[in-house]
Amino acid sequence: MTISFEGRVAIVTGAGGGLGRAYALELARRGAKVVVNDLGAQRDGTGASDAAARVVEEIEAAGGEAIANGASVTQEEQVAAMVAEAKAAFGAVHILINNAGILRDKSFAKLEMADFRAVVDVHLIGSANCTHAVWNGMREQNYGRILMTSSSTGLYGNFGQANYAAAKLGLAGFARTLALEGARNNVKVNTIAPTAATRMTEDIFPPELLARFDPDGVAPAALYLVSEDAPTGVILGAGAGVVQAAHITLTRGVALAEPTPEAVAASYAQIADREGEIVPQSGAEQAMTILQRLQGV
Repeated sequence: MTISFEGRVAIVTGAGGGLGRAYALELARRGAKVVVNDLGAQRDGTGASDAAARVVEEIEAAGGEAIANGASVTQEEQVAAMVAEAKAAFGAVHILINNAGILRDKSFAKLEMADFRAVVDVHLIGSANCTHAVWNGMREQNYGRILMTSSSTGLYGNFGQANYAAAKLGLAGFARTLALEGARNNVKVNTIAPTAATRMTEDIFPPELLARFDPDGVAPAALYLVSEDAPTGVILGAGAGVVQAAHITLTRGVALAEPTPEAVAASYAQIADREGEIVPQSGAEQAMTILQRLQGV
């Protein structure tokens, strides 16, 4: 079955290049009307350009419909205006892909807190601003698809990216909660952890891998996660045409006879044993598993 976005309106943030551009182009190719949002800033968040307008030109040249928007995702009033513009132009917003981001990489010892806040503000708060601006409208129309952009750095850590990691893991938790809150109203919220050669990663990838990890290799997973029949509350890793599922798991644990630090140390190997681990579907399941262990289950 072909996945179509005919009749759908999508906002893609950070869509002036890289992954966001790939998403916007493919959404438009499959029938969506697209708001191409990009401030046009450099990798560290400074400066501006007409990157969004150039992507709109590409979409229109291919026969699609799109408008450019230069709102900063960190500014609530600009985000609200962007959503209003989308509705005025196309009637509604059905899809939001939170892709905008910046990098200010340094080891934590050398990192200024201003740089920590700047990265969290764009990735995490920016995604919250955009999501909040479309949330009630999606609930009222009983349809919405939202995608958060996490990262392997957020899920597993990476030297020199404490600010980025904090924001990206925060987005995974944000998405899981919204997936629960949006379920009644057919608002599905998912997370992607992409691996791609973009302006954000061009000095990380060896030259011979740049072409292999083209953003087009991530777009299929991203578009699936915002499609009509998408799951909700999942985390997919994607890169070079490979798609993976990531899970936050919980071991069975140990009911300590005496709850002391020494008892934790003595039982740590058993506590960490992954046999029989589960993937909780909500935070409440941790308490449930504790009660089960206390009951000897």
